Amino acid sequence: MGIYNLSWSGHSLVFGKQTRIMGILNITPDSFSDGGKFFAFDQAVAQGQKLYQDGADILDVGGESTRPFSDQVSAEEEIRRVVPVIEKLASRVSIPISIDTTKTEVARRALEAGASMINDVSALRLDEDLAALAAEYDVPVILMHMLGTPKTMQIEPAYDDLISEIKTFLEKAIDRAVKKGIAKSKIIIDPGIGFGKTSAHNLSLIGHLSQFKTLDVPIMIGPSRKAFLRNILKDKNLEDIQPDLPVVETGTQAVVAASALNGAHIIRVHNVAHTRATLKIIDAIKQD
Repeated sequence: MGIYNLSWSGHSLVFGKQTRIMGILNITPDSFSDGGKFFAFDQAVAQGQKLYQDGADILDVGGESTRPFSDQVSAEEEIRRVVPVIEKLASRVSIPISIDTTKTEVARRALEAGASMINDVSALRLDEDLAALAAEYDVPVILMHMLGTPKTMQIEPAYDDLISEIKTFLEKAIDRAVKKGIAKSKIIIDPGIGFGKTSAHNLSLIGHLSQFKTLDVPIMIGPSRKAFLRNILKDKNLEDIQPDLPVVETGTQAVVAASALNGAHIIRVHNVAHTRATLKIIDAIKQD
């Protein structure tokens, strides 16, 4: 696995020597796993601090749900949700804060408030100005593969060649970002587990994650508590099981281990403490 040194605006992270953890902070009423739990300001700040104390290397703050079939919220509402929390957390934690958004105005306000990364599930396709903003601030950008939009992505997703098509998409996304002025050294890719994929697609992506190494940028993956895990773990007569059940966390940690062994540099999760323990073991095995 390649070693990548990322340094920017007071932050420095090395990817490849140990698997990094991105802690998820959803400030939304409707996210699939924890919608509403951290919607209030005080709860959101407390959860952000907990993720930091549990060992997160990056905090990812989002104010709009991207669960399947979700609707967009306005930039104004997204800003109202995330900016005060980012401002407070930036004064309390020393790790980078990422803004999870597809909107330039939200990202700008978040960066002004203390965020220092942009996580865009649309890979800079939904808002053409977002790339210019990232270049202006010279911050790392995460480019994710998604088939369609959150509203449509899970309507019969299909591929002729899953790995090749996603790899080509991400290759083009990297080229597009570089042409807009973003340094390749500040680009991270995400194959987009659950974003326009069936359970079989997601399992195949995890198993073949190493094939994305040729893109020569850090790889992030976000499997935490997602539907494909619940589909595997639930009893056949159940429609679904709750995302925060212990059995789902066990399934998440199995995928965390598999992803790290297959080449993930960053894993995006809800439970940082459990993931930190899993990765201590996996990273020790990899270094043997």
